[in-house]
Amino acid sequence: MEDKGTLYLVATPIGNLEDITFRAIKILQEVDLIAAEDTRQTLKLLNYYKISKPLISYHRHNEDTRSDILIEKINEGKSIAVVTDAGTPGISDPGEEIVKEAIKNNIKIVPIPGACAMINALIASGLNTKEFAFYGFLPLNKKNRKEIIDEIINEGKTTIIYEAPHRIIGTLNEFLNIFGDINIVVAKEITKIHEQFFRGKISEVINLIDSPKGEFIIILEIKKIKKENELNNLSIEEHYKFYQNQGLEKKEIIKKIAKDLNVNKNEIYQKFINK
Repeated sequence: MEDKGTLYLVATPIGNLEDITFRAIKILQEVDLIAAEDTRQTLKLLNYYKISKPLISYHRHNEDTRSDILIEKINEGKSIAVVTDAGTPGISDPGEEIVKEAIKNNIKIVPIPGACAMINALIASGLNTKEFAFYGFLPLNKKNRKEIIDEIINEGKTTIIYEAPHRIIGTLNEFLNIFGDINIVVAKEITKIHEQFFRGKISEVINLIDSPKGEFIIILEIKKIKKENELNNLSIEEHYKFYQNQGLEKKEIIKKIAKDLNVNKNEIYQKFINK
């Protein structure tokens, strides 16, 4: 019986074609077949490095059916490299399904590390890198989106989100209303000619983005939200400071304190009239 082949998950450049490892090039030269999210895009990379290999389309819309075909070929002894348009397979890109199927079939899976947009944005952000959460693109469905945002608030970690250029300003305004005027970093076109980082409060960053074109990564400095019973143990001054640190204005802070303590907002307002 013929030995099984190997499934390689090959990270490719996210902009600059020189951001690829020697090992990745070697694997692309050696495999029998390359499964590509967009064969035209991958062909540009292969031509740049003078690599000639058969290509098969493998993207979100055919992932289920193509995974079966690819697994069959690997079981026959073929080695296959999975690549996406840019970055690491499986990270907001195809790859997850074929890995699951490969595991079921006892196929050897080899990750070939390389570029990943969210990691590069994070390390250059200046925000906390010790703990972070990655959510990819947020759902557009309001209910699902709210569930994710509630999760982000409860996590209280540096949060990384991808966003499309036509939605970037709307999303930042949405975040301003939800999180207050917190510190964020927006990275644009990582590793490309027009790479930019916008740093500051959300309101400041909104004004800095004058040309919403390209690929955007939003990194939010989310601080752990205190639970209701913890807030009730604070003095009113500490309570005020807690919301002030989230970037909220006085009027909004007073409303929140009054709601937390279940008292009339005018009672709270009198205490902070001169603040």
